[in-house]
Amino acid sequence: MSHPHPELGPPPPLPDRTLRIVPLGGLGEIGRNMTVFEYGGKLLIVDCGVLFPEEEQPGIDLILPDFDYIRDRLDDVEALVLTHGHEDHIGAVPFLLRERPDIPLVGSRLTLALLSAKLGEHRIKPELVQVSEGERRSFGQFDCEFFSVNHSIPDALAVGIRTPGGSLLHTGDFKMDQLPLDGRLTDLAGFARFGAEGVDLLLSDSTNAEVPGFVTSERDIAGVIDNVFAKADKRIIVACFASHIHRVQQVLDAAHAHGRKVAFVGRSMVRNMNIARDLGYLSVPGGLLVDVKELDDLPPNEAVLVSTGSQGEPMSALTRMANRDHQIRIEKDDTVVLASSLIPGNENSVNRVINGLTRWGAKVVHKGNALVHVSGHSSAGELLYVLNMVRPRNFMPVHGEWRHLRAHAQLAMLTGVPEKQVVIAEDGVVVDLHKGRARIVGAVPAGYVYVDGTSVGDVTESALKDRRILGEEGFISVIVAVDSQSGKIIGEPEIHTRGSGIDVDAYDEVIPKIQDALEQAAADGITDPAQLRQLVRRGIGRWVNETYRRRPMIVPVVVEI
Repeated sequence: MSHPHPELGPPPPLPDRTLRIVPLGGLGEIGRNMTVFEYGGKLLIVDCGVLFPEEEQPGIDLILPDFDYIRDRLDDVEALVLTHGHEDHIGAVPFLLRERPDIPLVGSRLTLALLSAKLGEHRIKPELVQVSEGERRSFGQFDCEFFSVNHSIPDALAVGIRTPGGSLLHTGDFKMDQLPLDGRLTDLAGFARFGAEGVDLLLSDSTNAEVPGFVTSERDIAGVIDNVFAKADKRIIVACFASHIHRVQQVLDAAHAHGRKVAFVGRSMVRNMNIARDLGYLSVPGGLLVDVKELDDLPPNEAVLVSTGSQGEPMSALTRMANRDHQIRIEKDDTVVLASSLIPGNENSVNRVINGLTRWGAKVVHKGNALVHVSGHSSAGELLYVLNMVRPRNFMPVHGEWRHLRAHAQLAMLTGVPEKQVVIAEDGVVVDLHKGRARIVGAVPAGYVYVDGTSVGDVTESALKDRRILGEEGFISVIVAVDSQSGKIIGEPEIHTRGSGIDVDAYDEVIPKIQDALEQAAADGITDPAQLRQLVRRGIGRWVNETYRRRPMIVPVVVEI
């Protein structure tokens, strides 16, 4: 899927002293975040993430940004700045580095540690540049200043970018929790100071722009989790993002207080928590952690599992438990806690997992019935605070679906940003900042690039359409033998079917129609196999549609003898 813009042509050559902004992902969608900044013929990239597939993309593992816009200019890339360690911001980095392995990767300590582990699995040794809040580093003509922001993963950063063509502030994902578990506040003073210099363009996280007020503090979750532990008589299974170190810390604290042992389940969970513990972001009391293999030796009321799968991902540990396809089997009166909010598009998958767990007798605690998660993204009240502190000349909402972007744009106008200086763009739309004004000047391709196993970019929208048809309507294959000279049919056509829902005996009705059509084609001198295949496809397709109101995939095979 791409977002074509027929009304927009390719962007013009970049004028002097102009800063160009090209979002390749993250606008009009939740995920695949990637923005390219260009000045003086050089490029700076902020984030390079993945989007996770939905039901209408069967067989797809990941969705990447389209690198075509920069593919011929990778040598011009000064650096790739990573705002934090979530997959929708770092997951596509290995695929970009396949094309140029020595792009400097700029990020905080935890972000680079998580990314290094991922790159190690791809056998890529990266060039890392570690930065921290309050630091200022230049990459070519891009003068970058980094600000701490509070999010659902430690060590997140916003980045201010100064160039001769203008200055901008990119918030990354953030919220303004005033009592964060790690004591690391969003640097509002830094935002205000940067704003006082004069910010030409603010790019700000829009995910919760429709939600009024202020986000609930992470500290409010601790009491709810402790209450769940106090009431649970058997095992407790907590599913959350493998990057949500703060939430895992709260689970570890509750388990320790209630005399339970904890095992991590899921490869990414084990990897990330080991990194977090080694770097000091996760505090683990001695003797608390056990290997998952030791769980069977523990009484059920002393066991806690921390698992992946809070979004209903098909291959995650929790989904497999719900499907009875995991070494850990859900038992009656187990308590399962889904400690996350729903990513748009995952509702059906999560509901299936909840139903599957409930079927086996588990008590499922989720955001719909308990305060077991708070968002990592600012609500409207916090977004207004940032707009009022920064006072940008121009505003561009980022990181959100269309409704989020428009809601955030309205907030900006309420704070006094002129409507003409609020730019609502989406993936591929090119924005130029010239003489203090931001304008849309064109569009570039920014379609979905699908990862299917080891294949990257080979699966097309047409192939996905075929997969959907196969999954929903099944297929019918028709094998016909014809004389290679005369084109006359030899014998009776063979019909094979899978998943079409049509009884095999029903095809006796259509076989004579296929034979008649082929005999007429031979009489008309039509012997080309491609034309004969089309004839067969149309004939059986028309019959299936008229008789059963179905449209299965039809695969005609013409064998010349």
